[in-house]
Amino acid sequence: MKGGGGGVSASYSLPAKRRWKGLVIGVLGLVFLSMLVPLVFLLGLHVHPTNGDGTEQRDSASNHVRVYDQHNDADTRNQSKVHQSTHMDDLVIRFTPSLPKVLANSSVREGGNDTNGFPTPADVPKQVKKNSGSLDRDKSGENMTGADESEMICELKFGSYCLWRQQQKEKMEDSVVKKMKDLLFVARAYYPSIAKLPELDKLSHELKQNIQDFERVLSETTTDKDLPPQNMQKLTMMEAAIAKAKSFRVDCNNVDKKFRQLVDLTEDEANFHMKQSAFLYKLAVQTIPKSLHCLSMRLTVEYFRTSFEVEEALIEKFVNPELYHYIIFSRNILASSVVINSTALNAKESGKQVFHLLTDRENYFSMKLWFFRNNYGDAAVQVLNIEDLKLYNHHKVAPLDLSLPEEFRVSFRRVDKLSSTQFRTQYLSMFSHSHYLLPEIFQSLKKIVVLDDDIVVQSDLSALWNIDMGEKVNGAMQSCAVKLFHLKTYLPSSNFDENSCAWTSGVNIIDLSRWREHNLTGKYQRLVHEMKKGDGISETSTLSASLLTFEGLVYGLEDSWMVSGLGYNYGVDLESIETAAVLHFDGSMKPWLELGIPKYKSFWRKFLNPQNQLLNDCNVNQ
Repeated sequence: MKGGGGGVSASYSLPAKRRWKGLVIGVLGLVFLSMLVPLVFLLGLHVHPTNGDGTEQRDSASNHVRVYDQHNDADTRNQSKVHQSTHMDDLVIRFTPSLPKVLANSSVREGGNDTNGFPTPADVPKQVKKNSGSLDRDKSGENMTGADESEMICELKFGSYCLWRQQQKEKMEDSVVKKMKDLLFVARAYYPSIAKLPELDKLSHELKQNIQDFERVLSETTTDKDLPPQNMQKLTMMEAAIAKAKSFRVDCNNVDKKFRQLVDLTEDEANFHMKQSAFLYKLAVQTIPKSLHCLSMRLTVEYFRTSFEVEEALIEKFVNPELYHYIIFSRNILASSVVINSTALNAKESGKQVFHLLTDRENYFSMKLWFFRNNYGDAAVQVLNIEDLKLYNHHKVAPLDLSLPEEFRVSFRRVDKLSSTQFRTQYLSMFSHSHYLLPEIFQSLKKIVVLDDDIVVQSDLSALWNIDMGEKVNGAMQSCAVKLFHLKTYLPSSNFDENSCAWTSGVNIIDLSRWREHNLTGKYQRLVHEMKKGDGISETSTLSASLLTFEGLVYGLEDSWMVSGLGYNYGVDLESIETAAVLHFDGSMKPWLELGIPKYKSFWRKFLNPQNQLLNDCNVNQ
């Protein structure tokens, strides 16, 4: 039995030894592989591309910029965004919708870009779908300088902020500090490689000392005027030490890595500050100036302390169709006052003028008192609270709220091959929903002139009432640089003349009788309803519906009637401004804002009363 038992044990010993040998071989294989992988990296068999066609992903990403995407808050240029930058993106997106709308091509590749939109550095308010496709610089065959392209990208992303920024450049007060920071970074890049070489111990110590000196100085100062007297000597010593370091053979990988970090950090910082500045600019555009808020509050309080009645003669004027009736939608006391004052002062017969100012409940009382106290020649002024108007069946369509003319920035590809830029940008002001209530609000009137509250009148407008518009309904300034075929992807219908010119608000002659015959209000509401059922209501619905509503019914006014662009264009010819009948401050830089273009402000401010005590108390005249 023992022999039998011994035989059984011997029969199982051979497989066990084989398994043990297999484990040994496996362990040796793993050890060999663990040594082989580092060896592969050391021999350079695994190379991360850093230039040429193998540039880092951030480079290729930065060449493809998506624009007008209000809801994308990821920066495609650099995915390692800091928390502050993400927070700034959220703020920018939150404040963008109430700013001027932007329309342009949906995407730009290879350095092209878009406007008043806001993404993170790479996105922009999404006011658009696709326009005429995408812009591709390589396919365009057009040459443009790097500076022009950079400004183009900036304007497409951030709108008129970039135009304002160019004019507000100031002399740098920290140029030496910035130079010191650059030198410090270069020194830090070379120091680790120099420190590894024993024969360069003296240079290593010199670099270390200079780095410490620079760090100490920069920790205590932010501008050139705060630098110590002996700073130029430190600067010279640092430059000499860096020059020595560059003359020796060092490990370029470490230097390359440091410089790439510098590029990434600089790009992140520049993008963040650009977005932050653009956000603050737009916030300033949206915010009511303290002086205007003071004026509105003071007037509202005094309204409830004052009792007054409207004269019967004025009530008769308000409904007399034989007089010249001007309609203004506004929430701004000063702006509407300047429009009325400039129109009345330049009128040959101000007694025939009747102004109907439509506002909301918040501003109604202050405006009511202001226009009751101030006289504008013999003109009559009626202030209406649009929220209190009782219009037949309107509650079934939409709430009766005040909406002001909406501004759009339209960017599209140029067809002029001689141009040095790939695209052109046009600004359009368009009727809002409230404008389509005019036939119901003023049922006794047959013809009116609608004025935006950001205009200044410089001559008599009575000639507008003598214009024969034929069968047309809307006499407006036309912008034939923008035709309907440029905007066809935003229009819900394909049944229109693609060569029709876009029109803009500012000064509009409206034939209410023909408006009612064509039922344009119903047509506009149907178009908005169709767009709402399709892609949902969008920020471009007002533009699309307005252009189609008046398609074929617009009478083009002569260019001499109005000069536009005084709220965004620094290059408007002063001679044309002085000879124009109407000045339109369309854009973000309104004349009552501190951001307003200084050389145009005088044309607006001269219609304010410098002797008005209330304006002086609220610092409006300063």
